Amino acid sequence: MLYYKTFFKNEDTDWVVFVHGAGGSSSIWFKQLRAYKKEFNVLMVDLRGHGKSKGMLQKYYENEYSFKLASQDIIDVLDEIGIKKAHFVGVSLGTIIIRTIGEMQPERVQSLIMCGAIMRLNIRSRFLVWLGHMFKKVVPFMWLYKLFAWIIMPRQRHSESRHLFIREAKKLYKKEFLKWFNMTHEVNPLLKYFREKELKTRTLYIMGSEDYLFLPPVKNIVKEHTKSFLEVVEKCGHVVNVEKPEVFNRITINFLKSKKLRTTTS
Repeated sequence: MLYYKTFFKNEDTDWVVFVHGAGGSSSIWFKQLRAYKKEFNVLMVDLRGHGKSKGMLQKYYENEYSFKLASQDIIDVLDEIGIKKAHFVGVSLGTIIIRTIGEMQPERVQSLIMCGAIMRLNIRSRFLVWLGHMFKKVVPFMWLYKLFAWIIMPRQRHSESRHLFIREAKKLYKKEFLKWFNMTHEVNPLLKYFREKELKTRTLYIMGSEDYLFLPPVKNIVKEHTKSFLEVVEKCGHVVNVEKPEVFNRITINFLKSKKLRTTTS
């Protein structure tokens, strides 16, 4: 079972589940907790091998990881707590996981919030993945992780997000990092499927204007998917919830409490 922590308001309040990205932990959401627990019941999880879920490593040591397995881990936590339905908030690779949950058990997903959503790998990001697979067994994994972090979050104002992810990634074991990195083999066909098939669930994409690797494909998706909405936060990079927490909290909480949200720029 994953490590998780709940913040319970009352039985009549919706649940919100926060899912971090690869190399991170639930601490990535520390700037959201105060605002969210005033409005919702909150569940935060550490993905397998991350944060305080490192104890799972031995249990799954021989298994290859997949997005379906990582999603099932979270579903198991929902079953353990007794959460029948929830809103899901994911960042970076966590957006792929919550989208997978939407495929596996759509009846449990009230809405999705995708922060720094990964919906397509462009030529540059595919080259980075290829480079990583070429050198993953001979180069210290933190070198690769730092390189990816600098390319995805290159500007000075992205430094807090970049340092946070690097600090959390240092807590990973090398074999654990490689298991997660190997999941990139299934990314392209999975993302293609996500782009072609729209969920019936309301989905908010909240992206930084400087998230140059991942923003363009999200713009295309929102044009085609009728239940998807986009908020672009100016002067912000890949991790909006860290770089612009007050803006992120306002936009996302309003989305969860409303029935509609028009596409705008913030």
